[in-house]
Amino acid sequence: MNDINEMLEFNQIREWLKEAACCERSRRRFEELKPFLEQDRAEAAICETTEARRVLDAFGTPPVGNMDGIRETAQKAGLGGMLSAQELNGVRQFAVLAMRLVRYLKRCRETAPGIAGFGNGIEELTQLQEEIERCIRDERVEDNASKALHNIRRRQEQMESQIKMKLDGILRSSKVYFSESFVSTRNGRYTLPVKKEYKGKVPGSVIDISSTGATLFIEPAAVAKLTEELAQLKVEEENEEKMILYTLSAMVGDAQEGIVRNLEYMEELDFIFAKGKLSASMRASAPRLNTCRRILIKNGRHPLLSGEKPVPLNIQFGGEIRGVIITGPNTGGKTVALKTVGLLSAMAQCGLHVPCEEADLAMHADVFCDVGDGQSIHENLSTFSSHIKNVIRILEKADSESLVLMDELGSGTDPAEGMGIAVAVLEELRNRGCLFLVTTHYPEVKEYGNAAEGVINARMAFDRESLRPLYRLELGESGESCAFHIARRLGMSEKLLERAGRAAYGNGKQAAKAPFFQEEGTEEGKRESPRRIKASVENPVSKKEEIVSRFTIGDSVMVYPQRKLGIVFAPANDKGEVGVQIQKKKSYVNYKRLQLKVAASEMYPPDYDFSIIFDTVENRKARHQMERKYVPGVEIRYEEE
Repeated sequence: MNDINEMLEFNQIREWLKEAACCERSRRRFEELKPFLEQDRAEAAICETTEARRVLDAFGTPPVGNMDGIRETAQKAGLGGMLSAQELNGVRQFAVLAMRLVRYLKRCRETAPGIAGFGNGIEELTQLQEEIERCIRDERVEDNASKALHNIRRRQEQMESQIKMKLDGILRSSKVYFSESFVSTRNGRYTLPVKKEYKGKVPGSVIDISSTGATLFIEPAAVAKLTEELAQLKVEEENEEKMILYTLSAMVGDAQEGIVRNLEYMEELDFIFAKGKLSASMRASAPRLNTCRRILIKNGRHPLLSGEKPVPLNIQFGGEIRGVIITGPNTGGKTVALKTVGLLSAMAQCGLHVPCEEADLAMHADVFCDVGDGQSIHENLSTFSSHIKNVIRILEKADSESLVLMDELGSGTDPAEGMGIAVAVLEELRNRGCLFLVTTHYPEVKEYGNAAEGVINARMAFDRESLRPLYRLELGESGESCAFHIARRLGMSEKLLERAGRAAYGNGKQAAKAPFFQEEGTEEGKRESPRRIKASVENPVSKKEEIVSRFTIGDSVMVYPQRKLGIVFAPANDKGEVGVQIQKKKSYVNYKRLQLKVAASEMYPPDYDFSIIFDTVENRKARHQMERKYVPGVEIRYEEE
């Protein structure tokens, strides 16, 4: 799965999953997310996503929050370390979160029994939670955490009150000595702001000096003893707080195993619910997976397309049809269709839901891509050399379990040589049994798609009148690049268009295939219709002879896209339609939809009477009578589809 990250933009799916996750470990798992190669694991992951989506739709977002750092905190406590008040508060919040999650999971036992089962393994930490709540508040040890701490802090308050009363008395009695009339704290000591010239009038220790040097912050000798007693109380307070923190830390250490187990369950649920959140945001559904090399996407949407509602993609191939050749105009959505199939396949194999109405997707050992069309979702221009380098790399590794996506195969060089390379590469992929989708403009590649067994053409619909791509994939028919139609609508003269058509397609039968000569509906087109008609019948005999030479009565042929075997009962008519009998039903099929399987010359003698195969007994009798003489009321009847 080397190409899905950049060329199919699966990295963006990972980023969305990481944004939906709450904890770092889940985000790291999404960073390493890749398609499963085992079908049972992929299907189990899809079932998890389905249950998560069901729970989210029914009960809303689960109470899974940020759990980062809890594992390290529990390990620290387990090794005998002292936790801070902040770390203990984090443990308390984690315990509360776990209990809320258990209550949440109990509500969804019937909706999602698999996810609800996680609640049975989450251990209650109520005693630990309540003890931390009693001792810690706002990340500070509470006064009532112990009787000793309560007494120490009460004595501190009394001591601080005595110090402030003494200092206030000194300020009131000798206001002239002081630059301000308030008590300040400097370096943890209570001081008075004494003017420099009155330094000797206030006995005590100079603790600090103002930036101008005009004020000295002096701790009066009268409160020095009280300050020392207060400092001693603070030491006692700190020691008592540490004792409380060590006690709580020991409780966390004892509960380490349960904390880690809860954390693992909650991280797993966070991972699963992130997938469910992505499914909800994309309005996605659960895909089916298969190993019989079949791909079905019904009303699929590319996850990265935004803005107006995108035209959904409908595609089905696999089994006997191993490859799809997509043709059509530029900006018509070919590359997006290619990427949609690849990206949805990768997402499904990763256990994710995919944005579509229905999907049945094959398991792939690898997804190989050569996607670099400037008309794609994100600009990614590429040279012929880089394309060929990618093609060579793909052909070195692709096999019957690979999905291969190639955009504008063979482009960027001489058209004849590029076409030859494209056909050779497609034939190699077909022989290897890969599932593949390619886009092209080469008419010869379209012809290859009509003729090759196991390959089908498809086209992106295009509105010739408005020059608007319809972004709708139509299987079974090849499309046109529509360059002549676009040029005409944009104002190119008919003279130039005629010259361009003859330069591109030549004269006679080839010119008749030119899209330029098939334009209808415009006034200019009507004026040119005699010339167009002349071109299409310029050499009708040679064109019909070419078709007739391909298929003769008695030939065994394959009819596409139905892939049904039939026998030719009538040569091509003026429209290029060949009479084919399929299961005793006769119909006329365009010669382009036929592939010769076995020539009549290889199956029947030269003078074989084909009426034995194609005629009923009644028709043969009627024909025998009509060959001898006219018989009123006698006629030959054919049953057609």
